[in-house]
Amino acid sequence: MFNVLRAEPKTTFEYGPFRIRRMRPGQIQPELNDDAFGPLSVIDHATLEQGTLVKMHEHNNDEILSYMWRGSMVHEDSAGNRVPLSPKQLMMMNAGESFWHEESTPLVSAEMLQIFIRPRTANLEGRVQFMARPDGIKSNEWTLLAAPEGIESPLEIRQAVYVYDIRMDEQTTTQIPSHAGFAQWLYVMDGEINIGDVTLSKGDAISDEESGLSAATAGKDTTLVCFLVCLGAQAILEGTISGK
Repeated sequence: MFNVLRAEPKTTFEYGPFRIRRMRPGQIQPELNDDAFGPLSVIDHATLEQGTLVKMHEHNNDEILSYMWRGSMVHEDSAGNRVPLSPKQLMMMNAGESFWHEESTPLVSAEMLQIFIRPRTANLEGRVQFMARPDGIKSNEWTLLAAPEGIESPLEIRQAVYVYDIRMDEQTTTQIPSHAGFAQWLYVMDGEINIGDVTLSKGDAISDEESGLSAATAGKDTTLVCFLVCLGAQAILEGTISGK
């Protein structure tokens, strides 16, 4: 049984050149009685105009994936990193006990997802990871971006969550990633897809508890981000954002 969460403009808020549409993934399935979808807590679809500066600030106990779809952003942090992020360079910040960072867009605007996941336990070591992919998002082939500890992947999440992406050409069809015991939560970053008799456009999401989503066909060039989530995974609520 699948569930659909439509893009809601009323969930968007702005701070000058910084605009966010905040999603609570669990709202796709009200019977869960939790705004989080298992440990997948918050997804911000953000647009940062050129010249945006989000000053140095602290996170605690958040696992944060910065998924860049368009443009570029400069990341600086308390570990001394200063790294440009783009669709060719993603970042996973495992905030743990404490981690400070700053974001800016000095050259061009950016559109991205900032994904907040509840870690398995509190006050782990704070750290940051980067994933370089010189060719950007692959066309018509799923890429594993991040996975739980112990699974070989470019980025490590300290939780039972997998993240994939794909760029689909118009009128192509793809099977949705799945793993036994993990629920699917699929997001349309851009474009349009059809799954069965359901059409989803930019900002829409669809999920299935049983990892049973049927194949998706792109109505136009489309970018998808897929989360596989163990809904019953142990998670803590101490996160700066993910714990709310």
